[in-house]
Amino acid sequence: MPESDKDIQAPKASTAEHDDHPYEKPDAEQEARIRQTIEKERTTSVREALRLYPKAVAWSILLSTTVIMEGYDLLLVSSFFAFQPWVRKYGEQQPDGSYELSAAWQSVLYNGAAVGEILGLFLNGYLAERFGYRKTMMGALTVITGLIFIPFFAPSVEVLQTGSILMGIPWGIFQTLPATYASEVCPVALRGYLTTYINLCWVMGQLLATGVLRAMLQQTGEWAYRIPYALQWMWPVPLIIGVALAPESPWWLVRKGNKSGAKAALRRLTAHAPDSDFSIDDTVEVMIHTNEIEKEMSSGSSYLACFKGYDLRRTEISCLTWAGQNLCGTAFMNNSTYFFVQAGMDESNSFNMSMGQYAIGFVGVFRAWFMMRHVGRRTLYVSGHALLCLLLLGIGFTSLAPSSTNAGSWAAGSLLLVFALCYNLTVGTVTYSLVSEVSSVRLRAKTLSLARNLYNVCSIVSGVIAPYMLNPTAWNWKSKSGFFWAGITFLCLVWAFFRVPETKGRTYAELDVLFEKGVGARKFADTTVEHFQMNETIPPPI
Repeated sequence: MPESDKDIQAPKASTAEHDDHPYEKPDAEQEARIRQTIEKERTTSVREALRLYPKAVAWSILLSTTVIMEGYDLLLVSSFFAFQPWVRKYGEQQPDGSYELSAAWQSVLYNGAAVGEILGLFLNGYLAERFGYRKTMMGALTVITGLIFIPFFAPSVEVLQTGSILMGIPWGIFQTLPATYASEVCPVALRGYLTTYINLCWVMGQLLATGVLRAMLQQTGEWAYRIPYALQWMWPVPLIIGVALAPESPWWLVRKGNKSGAKAALRRLTAHAPDSDFSIDDTVEVMIHTNEIEKEMSSGSSYLACFKGYDLRRTEISCLTWAGQNLCGTAFMNNSTYFFVQAGMDESNSFNMSMGQYAIGFVGVFRAWFMMRHVGRRTLYVSGHALLCLLLLGIGFTSLAPSSTNAGSWAAGSLLLVFALCYNLTVGTVTYSLVSEVSSVRLRAKTLSLARNLYNVCSIVSGVIAPYMLNPTAWNWKSKSGFFWAGITFLCLVWAFFRVPETKGRTYAELDVLFEKGVGARKFADTTVEHFQMNETIPPPI
């Protein structure tokens, strides 16, 4: 492991064949053009990239819109626990005359979606690589259009559970495919913005769901909860039409050996009158060169290959980075409305606080874009866990306030708003960029599927214990839960400090070499990479 090396040479590209055409080793002139293209991409400013790739930005935003739908749908599951018309339909009457859905059923409903998402993510790893991102996304949108009928007409909580599991399958595809697509159609300068935009979509969906339920509070009949379910139908058809018109990822076409198709897709992603220094031919050659480097280094493109050689480290970082997003106390945010109710607020104020939480999170994502550009991914992720750990301790300490007043509940609610801001400013947003950049191009769809599946496993665990922590008929920990999540977050902080690398400003070819050579996480930002064993070195990104 060359921890002290400051000058690392890329391995020579393989002469192995693509699926339907041989790869010819570049001559000296081609090597010079590839090197120049890589350096051009690294030094391109955000403004120049926007001028060159406006259509790539638009298509990426379109596919990411499916995450708004997922965020909306998933928040309905947990927010309904505090929504009285829904609870009266599916819950049980308590001795005091109120209605409550048991902690066991809360866990089952919340985790049913996670189980379906695990299945969908594994399917996504295969389908996206075999059929492409567009066809996979259109298929998932078509399936979910029909599945929405299940919760809309569900006569019992058991039918709701069935719908939750089945709908989780296309939700699993929505979780990673937009991030994979965004990371492959956009240049280095825009990669961080477009991958983390997905978190903004997630927050928008949550904010929309909370707003809809807040507007339904005055309703008392079955349409109070059927209308929110029905609103899910407003997404799929327009998205199917848009995705059908979108270009396929040129990186996916390169992996399939379709060089001409990759060039055609890149033309559709770039401006009609691009920069005079920009060459579609040379850009595709860089993709082919990077693909060949990865073929030389890796053991294949199956799920098993994610756990072999240097890809094992990339898989570990991707998986635990995404798991950390779930283990840092987000159970409070995902169940915030129910948390506020159990902490002593009335139903109306609880939904108001939840709307404020997601609105603040919305602002946090925009601020994260600025921070990523100046401080990098690693710093945001590590410092984010440190801040969240302190805030969770604060929420825990509010439980010591006298129960005779509402001071403790309002203090916990206020800290949760600050928590939402810090989370979306750091861990919640930058995770999407890190997992997209750490994974190799050839294994990206499968690595992200594995990573998100570990996230979902953690979600199942937290989905089991969180309702018991908050439910008055179970453990009834309320704000004391903050102490538990603070301990878990501290463990995530320790791991992140030693294992999460800095990927800001790096091309995929450079990241391949840094991982292959075993460069330490804390030295990624300072290590230079030499391409084609040339004398001149590429300086580290600024």
